[in-house]
Amino acid sequence: MRELFRNPTFRRLFFGRIITNAGDSLYYIAAMWLVYSLSDSTFYTGLAGALVLLPQTFQVLTGPLVDRWSLRRTLLGTQLVQCVLVLAVPLAVVTDRFVVPTVLLVIPVAGLVNEIVYPAESAALPRIVETNELVDANSAFSFAYGGVDFLFNAVGGVLIALVGAVSLYLIDSATFAIAALVFADIRVPTAERSNSEPSSSAVGDYAEKLREGIRYIRATVLVPILVTFVLSGVAAYATIAVLPAFGAAHGGAGTYGMFLAGLSAGRLVRALAAPKLKRLPIHLLGAVGYCLGGVAWLAAVRVQWIPLSTVLVCLAFVPIGVMDTILIAMIQSLVPDHLLGRVTAVVYSVTGVAKPVGSLLGGALATIVGLDLLMLGVTVGLFSMAIFWATHPLLRRVPAVQEIEPDAYGL
Repeated sequence: MRELFRNPTFRRLFFGRIITNAGDSLYYIAAMWLVYSLSDSTFYTGLAGALVLLPQTFQVLTGPLVDRWSLRRTLLGTQLVQCVLVLAVPLAVVTDRFVVPTVLLVIPVAGLVNEIVYPAESAALPRIVETNELVDANSAFSFAYGGVDFLFNAVGGVLIALVGAVSLYLIDSATFAIAALVFADIRVPTAERSNSEPSSSAVGDYAEKLREGIRYIRATVLVPILVTFVLSGVAAYATIAVLPAFGAAHGGAGTYGMFLAGLSAGRLVRALAAPKLKRLPIHLLGAVGYCLGGVAWLAAVRVQWIPLSTVLVCLAFVPIGVMDTILIAMIQSLVPDHLLGRVTAVVYSVTGVAKPVGSLLGGALATIVGLDLLMLGVTVGLFSMAIFWATHPLLRRVPAVQEIEPDAYGL
């Protein structure tokens, strides 16, 4: 790992990634909190959350663009665009004109720009590090992503309490300007060009692969597994959508930031826990894990001491993350190589749609049934997932990944 940081290009890309992630975290927190504080409506926070997540469903379309553009110019340009873009919100507040519509418009546009940044950074890695360093390089980037999220979700909540959400947009704009300076001097070797088809063909090819993946999945255990992906995604993002309201009711912006930090910590714990648990039967992880998650979440929303609630939020979302990680590993190890891309495309497309749907659903339901009942509903959802794994005819017998016989599950 130390050898990587002796590479000046990798160092610039890595620290640029950290700064970019910090800006993204601050921007997300400020957007959600500002929308709630101005509208006092969970419906609008749910809508804002959906608009943040919706661009992820279009990430596949950015691949051909990233392959054709200069990576240095792409990284530099995206940071400058976001630097200017987020300033539209403070300008709307100062002029007192169309503040909430401006925030809701900036969110998806900035999200679309982000969907170019991360593929561009990933595409740069193979060009600047040796092949035997790629695992370490990707691990460093993954840890940086989770660690920065954890830190700045907490810091963002504190900053909102101290200086306000509008000032956080100004800080956010500065982080993108700094990232642009870091990327300005980066030198990434040009990729070898081939006589490839235009990007429209790439999109058509993706659609065909998606159809082939659906046809394959229909006859396998992946159908109920995909149901668990969708339900866990809807539950998680329905919860995130109403966290500003929940934070406001239990201490303000600082509480909101702490709960988001708990969610981010859950991602880090997942990364550490999944390799340790991979030898356990998957059906046991599903049944017991989701049950424990439901208990932790119920306690988190009932406990009045915020530090303990934050820890419980972290623990509640660890089972979801562990199961997602292990099930993806199951798909990668058992699906035939020539179909893996197609099946993975289906999984990520369906779960990608589940996230904004969950956010919209959470925001809307909270306005109808109330915040407390919605939080209780998430608990019921986690318990239902445990029952689903314990009683489904196929899922209740799924062993550890390395012990699965593919033919027995249609794979």
